[in-house]
Amino acid sequence: MANKRYRLPLIPLRGLTVFPGIVIHFDVGRPKSIAAIEAAMSSDRLVFLSYQKDSFIENPTREDISKIGVIAEVKQILRLPDGNLRVLIEGISRAAITRYYDSEQLVEASVHEKEDIPCEDSLQEQVLMRKVQNLLKDFFDLHEKINPEAIASILEIEDGGELADVTASNYPLKPHDQQIVLETLDVRLRLEKLIALMENENNILEVEQGVMSKLKTTLDKNQRDYILREQMKVIQEELGDFESGAAEADDYREKMKNRNLPKEVSEKLEEEFLRLSRLSVMSQEYGVVENYIDTVLAMPWDKETDENVDIKTAKEILDRDHYGLEKVKERILEYLAVKTLSPESKGSIICLAGPPGTGKTSIARSLAEALGRKYVRVSLGGIQNEAEIRGHRKTYVGAMPGRIVTALKQAGSKNPLVLLDEIDKMSSDFRGDPTAAMLEVLDPEQNAAFRDHFLELPFDLSQVLFVTTANSIENIPRPLYDRMDIIEISGYTELEKLSIAKKYLIPKQRKLNGLDAKKLKISDKVISLIIEGYTRESGVRSLERKLAAICRKAAKDIVENGKTSITVNEKLLKEYLGGRVFIYDHAPETNMVGMATGLAWTEVGGDTLAIEVNTMKGTGKLELTGNLGDVMKESARTALSFIRANSDELSVNADFYKDKDIHIHVPEGAVPKDGPSAGITMATALVSALTGRAVRRDIAMTGEITLRGRVLGIGGLREKSLAAYRMGIKKIIIPFENKKDYEELPDKIKEEIKFVFAKEIKEVFANALCD
Repeated sequence: MANKRYRLPLIPLRGLTVFPGIVIHFDVGRPKSIAAIEAAMSSDRLVFLSYQKDSFIENPTREDISKIGVIAEVKQILRLPDGNLRVLIEGISRAAITRYYDSEQLVEASVHEKEDIPCEDSLQEQVLMRKVQNLLKDFFDLHEKINPEAIASILEIEDGGELADVTASNYPLKPHDQQIVLETLDVRLRLEKLIALMENENNILEVEQGVMSKLKTTLDKNQRDYILREQMKVIQEELGDFESGAAEADDYREKMKNRNLPKEVSEKLEEEFLRLSRLSVMSQEYGVVENYIDTVLAMPWDKETDENVDIKTAKEILDRDHYGLEKVKERILEYLAVKTLSPESKGSIICLAGPPGTGKTSIARSLAEALGRKYVRVSLGGIQNEAEIRGHRKTYVGAMPGRIVTALKQAGSKNPLVLLDEIDKMSSDFRGDPTAAMLEVLDPEQNAAFRDHFLELPFDLSQVLFVTTANSIENIPRPLYDRMDIIEISGYTELEKLSIAKKYLIPKQRKLNGLDAKKLKISDKVISLIIEGYTRESGVRSLERKLAAICRKAAKDIVENGKTSITVNEKLLKEYLGGRVFIYDHAPETNMVGMATGLAWTEVGGDTLAIEVNTMKGTGKLELTGNLGDVMKESARTALSFIRANSDELSVNADFYKDKDIHIHVPEGAVPKDGPSAGITMATALVSALTGRAVRRDIAMTGEITLRGRVLGIGGLREKSLAAYRMGIKKIIIPFENKKDYEELPDKIKEEIKFVFAKEIKEVFANALCD
């Protein structure tokens, strides 16, 4: 049959490669493959077998099968009950597909028979064959399940190509690797490739045998240790020297006698005492049971502190520790008043929300002192696992209670004040949602029987006063938000920061650094300069760090240079802290066309925002720059649409959008900016640039604009007003909806700045644009 051409029925093989000279049986189930077998049986019994590259493809095409395959003869077929065929086939010779015919009934292929390319160097062929035979013997030594007769018959083959084919067919290679051997016509290369594959497989098998041997040794050792331990246990019992946990169980019972524990807890402990008494102290379970008993007994089931609900004392403590924060203090005093009139009242969960450094954590500590309750803080930042809240089952290795139970154990009281810090920083992952666990903790209707996974006993949390803190209420999950009474803490004004520094921060830092008022003096002017030039924040955390740095440098100066006292002035401040870090903008010196001053809220407080507009000849293109967010870009387009719709009334050329390009820019382009409250500022700057009317230099504004020209409310009015005050602004235009927020502004701000409440954008233009 050498170099003959055939047109034969084709059968794609899934997970199987057939070699010439090999007799093999397999099942055929696909309709086209069954048709190929039947077509072969009705003619010369010859079929072409080709390896299918992806076995998951049900109807392979020409690209899905290998070009090189085997011409084979169907020796026998057996019809199975499920309709499939079981065929016995003998491979005859290698062949390559030249043409491919795919009809609805079956697939045929024109194939050209391929002969082996013999090895020119017979000595080299003998060396390669011997290497294959040696690898086969090594494999038999490692894997004794192979039939030794089959190994012997293979070793007797004298032709290199035949040896490679028979070995590859019987050796446990992957079908893909077997196909590589089949497609190699050069006998020398075929043997070399087979050797590489066999060496890799033998190495893997050798490592596997080593691992299994070590594992068996470990198992045998464990079994031996168990038998010896049991024998030792019997010997100790015979000698009356058996060390069990009975004595420890009796000690625990003594400790429990003096406790007034709930019935369910007592019963559970008695079960654990019984288990402990039956265990050997050498047992691994002994430590688990002992740890559980210690944890349960350490819980404050029957311990609580007497609560102080004296409002006057509480007010004195809050005023002593905190300056300002009147709304927060008022809310806390309301809580105490309710507790005085209704001691059994559970009350609501307080959430202190505000920027960093505004005193949220210290307020909770002062509240605990005012109430006479134990104080414990639980940090929730970064928690992703529900087990952090509810604990782990005690059967797990290294199991421990959740953070709530641990906090109560630490407090030693069942009615402490627990501060849940950074509740807005929780997140969830595949191990569970901690937010869902917190719902039960913070719900007064459910937490009377809170079950920790480790304790497996109900603990009454209804007497615990939970106080939570958050930097941003937007990040608090809605179900948790609904269970809490939100108290927003705004940033401090510069005057408030000055008072806080004088009354609290400087005395604290002097004491920490071994100084007193005589050794270190800091004037109000220097404190104000530190606040303005070296910090930019809503709270006072950075301010305290700067004051601490000054105290440290002053202490070094006193010790090193022998000074008796130091007075910090502007020159010495620059020497201690370096040059100013922050320089605030000031109001423009002249009225300018196309530039308006807006007000923005940031995480570190309020800031001013200069919005510039330029117009130039063009085709009506709108350019927005300054690292603006999507919402801010939409505000600019909304303002432009309003101006186009009202061009006649605003004295703007009706065709400006056809013959002018407009460029809106917000300086400090590296800083991202977003939010809707710059809408009226953009509209004012646009009208100014298009009409040539200048914007008043001493006016700032904030508010959202609609397509109809309405001015909508904004947030962060307090912080924005403080920014305007720092800049020297004399008038601020704000939405009419924010009139209620105006009433809560500091008196100093309301005295220095005139506020205009606008309902429509036309009122903004009337106040902001020069005639």
